[in-house]
Amino acid sequence: MPSPDPTPALLVAEQASKTYADLVALAPLDLQISAGTMVALVGHNGSGKSTFLRLASGLLELTDGEITINGAPAGSSDARAALSFLPDEPVLYDDLSVQEHLAYVSALHGVHATRDDFNELVERVGLAARADDLPARFSRGLRQKTSIALALARPFDLLMVDEPFVGLDAPGKDALLGIFDELHGHGRAIVVATHDAGFVERVGRCIALRDGEVVHDGPATPAEVLRLVGS
Repeated sequence: MPSPDPTPALLVAEQASKTYADLVALAPLDLQISAGTMVALVGHNGSGKSTFLRLASGLLELTDGEITINGAPAGSSDARAALSFLPDEPVLYDDLSVQEHLAYVSALHGVHATRDDFNELVERVGLAARADDLPARFSRGLRQKTSIALALARPFDLLMVDEPFVGLDAPGKDALLGIFDELHGHGRAIVVATHDAGFVERVGRCIALRDGEVVHDGPATPAEVLRLVGS
C-alpha cells in the first residue's frame, strides 16, 4: 500500500473551465497545488491567469468542472476562509484609513489584533508614515501596498496574488518577496500570477497558460517561459 502523501493537495481543480459564449477563457483544467508550495502562474494577457485566480477565489462561477480549497467548493464559506486573494487592482473604501481598513478586514475574519499588530504590518509593507491616511488618495504603488497589507491581515492557508509587483518601487518589491518567502517557510501555499521573470527564477514550479490552456507545469527558466507563452 502506498504511503500517504506528506503534502496533500490544498487546491484541486478537476476539468475546471470558464467560457463566455464562444470565448474560452479557461479550457478544462486539472491541477493540484499542495500546502507549502510557491507557484508562478505565467502567460500573456488574456491567457486565463486572472480567470483561474478569480474562479478559485469564488469571484467567478465555473462553467463546468470543480475547484475545491481544503476540500470545500470554491466560493463556499469554508473555501473563502482558507484563501486570501490579492487582486491586480486594489479594492479599497474611500472613507477608511489604512489602519481602519486593517481593523475592518481582520474583524471580519475573527482576528483580534491591536494597533501595534497593524503597525508592524504597515511597516513591513512600507506604509508606516501613511497608516492614518486615506488610501483612496494614494498613488498606484501605495494603494498596492495597502492591498498587500489587507491580504495579510487575515488567516489563510492559500494566498493567490494577481500581478502584485505592478506599481511597486524596488523596496516595496523586496519587502513583498521577503513576505512571500516567510509565508512559504511557514507552510502556506502561494500562487502568484506575474510577468516578472525574476520571480519565475525564485520558485520551483511554474504553470504557464496560453489561450486558456496549460502548456507547461514544472520548473522553468525565464527564457523557457517566454517561449512557452508565445510572448
